[in-house]
Amino acid sequence: MPRIELEDLADERFADVLRDYTSLKDVQLRARREPAEGLFLAEGVEVVRRALAAGHRPRSFLLSPARAGELAGELAGVPDDVPVLVAPVEAFERLTGVDLHRGALASMHRPAPRDVAGLLAALGPGPRRLVVLEDVVDHTNVGALFRSAAAFGVDGVVVSPRCADPLYRRSVRVSMGTVLHLPWARATDWPGDLDLLRGSGFTVAALALAQDAVPLGAFAPPQRLALLLGTEGDGLSRRALARADVAVRIPMDERVDSLNVAAASAVALWETRPR
Repeated sequence: MPRIELEDLADERFADVLRDYTSLKDVQLRARREPAEGLFLAEGVEVVRRALAAGHRPRSFLLSPARAGELAGELAGVPDDVPVLVAPVEAFERLTGVDLHRGALASMHRPAPRDVAGLLAALGPGPRRLVVLEDVVDHTNVGALFRSAAAFGVDGVVVSPRCADPLYRRSVRVSMGTVLHLPWARATDWPGDLDLLRGSGFTVAALALAQDAVPLGAFAPPQRLALLLGTEGDGLSRRALARADVAVRIPMDERVDSLNVAAASAVALWETRPR
């Protein structure tokens, strides 16, 4: 495992490696590049540890001296062909354009994409809970949703084609790395893949402010439940709602009509947890 000490990150010998870490503030650029180039970034010591523990393969590491020391045990098991670049924090802040007080970045190989049929096959029969996200475009919300899903024992997550990338670094960081081990799939036929869930025995429950929505406390969760949540602001599309088996709502003070989608997911997942 080559540990390479650098004072600055302008060394042309490592230009290809360092390219993974450039322009981190440019969300649109990174959102295009990372899936296309088959990578994602893990940020922070704990998230890097969780990525490695979940079996994700590293491409390279960019660490401050202090963080390299903290990760010494994990780095000892890294293959010899994976470069570990160690530099002062201010040096790679200049490279990335991000104020990285955590001092730990790892570029990881992105796992092969999984579709809904593949997720269902991996989960198998029996009692299961899924979270289904339609067009949730904020990376922070996606990360928080994954964290809630993992905290309340959800078996998997489905994201619609236009949903934000769960492996974008902000999503990964906000999820506290749970996105790295919780199975998820991106729908390829939307909202048609909801019919695929229903055909596999799932009851699709849409969290929506519909007139016929059942108060969450009065809803008896089935053994195979897919909880459907919509985009920030507009909520679920009519096409998605039309494919749901039931609409449910969270009762709240009449002066407030809704919660942030991530907060709503935590309430709904707690209420529908196995008892």
